[in-house]
Amino acid sequence: MNYLSAENLSKSTGERWLFRNITFGLSKGDKVALVGRNGTGKTSLMDVLAGLQSAEEGTISIRKEVRLGYLSQNPALDENQTVLDILFLGDSPLLQAIRSYEKALVDGNDQEISDAAEEMEAQKAWDYESKVKQVLGRLGVAEANFTKLIGQLSGGQRKRVALAKVLLEEPDLLILDEPTNHLDLEAIEWLENYLGTANTTLLLVTHDRYFLDRVCTEILELADGSIYRYKGNYSYFLERQSERYASEASSVDKAQNLLRKELEWMRRQPKARGTKAQYRVDAFYDLQDKANQGRKESNVELNIGMARLGSKIIELEHMKKSFGEQKIVDDFEYVFRRRERIGIVGKNGVGKSTFLDILTGEQAADSGQISVGETVRFGYYTQSEPTFLPGQRVIDVVKDIAEVVTLGSGETITASQFLQHFLFEPKRQYTDVEKLSGGEKRRLQLLQVLIKNPNFLILDEPTNDLDIQTLNVLEDYLLQFSGCLVLVSHDRYFMDRLVEHLFVFEGKGKIRDFPGNYTDYRESLSNAAPVEVAKPKVEAPKADSAQPAPVANKRKLSFKEQKELESLEKEIPDLENQRAVLTEQMNSGESDYQQIAIWAKEIEEINNLLEEKEFRWMELSE
Repeated sequence: MNYLSAENLSKSTGERWLFRNITFGLSKGDKVALVGRNGTGKTSLMDVLAGLQSAEEGTISIRKEVRLGYLSQNPALDENQTVLDILFLGDSPLLQAIRSYEKALVDGNDQEISDAAEEMEAQKAWDYESKVKQVLGRLGVAEANFTKLIGQLSGGQRKRVALAKVLLEEPDLLILDEPTNHLDLEAIEWLENYLGTANTTLLLVTHDRYFLDRVCTEILELADGSIYRYKGNYSYFLERQSERYASEASSVDKAQNLLRKELEWMRRQPKARGTKAQYRVDAFYDLQDKANQGRKESNVELNIGMARLGSKIIELEHMKKSFGEQKIVDDFEYVFRRRERIGIVGKNGVGKSTFLDILTGEQAADSGQISVGETVRFGYYTQSEPTFLPGQRVIDVVKDIAEVVTLGSGETITASQFLQHFLFEPKRQYTDVEKLSGGEKRRLQLLQVLIKNPNFLILDEPTNDLDIQTLNVLEDYLLQFSGCLVLVSHDRYFMDRLVEHLFVFEGKGKIRDFPGNYTDYRESLSNAAPVEVAKPKVEAPKADSAQPAPVANKRKLSFKEQKELESLEKEIPDLENQRAVLTEQMNSGESDYQQIAIWAKEIEEINNLLEEKEFRWMELSE
């Protein structure tokens, strides 16, 4: 069943066409991702489909009975309404049933109450309030915010409320623009599972590659003003896209070879009293257009110089920070080392951004000592929306920082050349910043950070609104970066590829240093669950010893068991000594984190082995 049809759609910004004459459709049950570079018109296309913008040409048809839900990048919510009020407003049959029932109760008409109650039952609306609170909780909206006005919330909190509203309305067709922005990792995993299993039709834009692979079964690529459709997930799309590029390149090569022959014919004068055949002249110009369609591969180039970094970087001693009764950091100590790649994870509101602000000196700690080396030069990419002066042009943003930029090779280039490395062509450089897309503004914000040649990079949610191609290049640059990297990101693929260990914000000021990337951390949580259940079994013999059974019930150990007991009494101290040595090596700070990760795994294995042997020793000794 066809839910949505778009035919011959065209949309321009006034200066250039974003897309022309594109045609596609969505059928019931489709789960489709829209991908493309920043500035190609993805958000404009979704706004057109949702009716928020109009196209210059083409038509959009949505099946009459189909209800559409749309989450925009910057959702507009009534700032004078509370969070719960917003979620109880809407035209869905369920919300209409709730309002009818509440009105019937006020009117006091028994028949109306009875009819409204039947409709509530039909819509399964009795537990709607508990469902609202459950979804808000899953998306990271704290219960303390339920009664707050929308105007009192941060931009990220508003986006989460808007997402909750769209999901709770349970539309037939969901259109979501960057739904994972401003969600913590647990919320993303919940949303991924929800959308992957829900019986709904979906069109979304996201840069989260794990999310694309696990939720979407089709990819729409918006490129060069056209649209291409691929049946399969994101991994399949990458394979087919490469094949398409190769095929296009082959066709262009053939056209260019044929063009050389036709060009000779065009240059020859016609025979006396003759004229050149018009059909062949027309064919020549068509061939010329095709030959000139060579794909101009343009990628962001990151080859930025880095200021020299001394041996002393940052040392934290007994650092504490609280807001009232909420502890953000409680007695944290750490010494940063060269080439460290640290990821930071934790729920929204636990204090990750505050911690970064303390590192850079933008906020002060309540107590403790923060010692920053003399050579440290911070580059701090923040979550906050980039702000630019009214009427400021792209090139002015760079020139306000530096007229000349030093690359990693030592070569110097002009501000204009540097902008071209970031895919801002000369004509685009003189565009007002306010006319850029959200992703282009984020790319410009990243450029502002890197142009200063930092050696200690702090990136707070750098993946928001950046296209996947830019993220791939950024990842490659960060892998070669020889300074320190501290990264907060909800993009699991990005974290897995870049970080070597994590600062896990567990709440109440506790920060745990975990050796490994995000996937390692999630697996450790999964593996830890059975251990929690097994603990009472280890303590069971102690409980029995409090009320010892009669001596007559005890039996003598067999010869084999006696030997095993004696062996355990030697093995347990040996394992404890091994653990102590490894722990001392880890705390010495003289090795890189690859070696530390190996030691940490050995310690974990020793702990598991000790637990087994101690439990067996207790059994035998009892």
